[in-house]
Amino acid sequence: MSATNTLALILVVAAVTQVTRWLPFWLFGGRQPPPWVVRLGKALPPAVMAALVVYCLRAAPFSLPGQAAAALISAALVAVIQWRGKNTLISIALGTGLYMLLIRVL
Repeated sequence: MSATNTLALILVVAAVTQVTRWLPFWLFGGRQPPPWVVRLGKALPPAVMAALVVYCLRAAPFSLPGQAAAALISAALVAVIQWRGKNTLISIALGTGLYMLLIRVL
């Protein structure tokens, strides 16, 4: 890929990212969003976390006991942290860190 193509790709990705961040403000301005948008805002984060956990566990090597234990313990940690703290970044970071630690130990 040439430098021009790379720059164009970066600019397009940056523009799309900015539009998705500004879109709610353009649509709703200073008024309250509709109830269905509020419901989506509350329902989507747990749904995304559940999808990520399923996605990660689908390829876990359950034929190896240590690997299976590492995957299940890490998934449980992610679920508990997400349920208690509702901070997706911390949930993913700690779950990943624990998994990397456990696969080296187990």
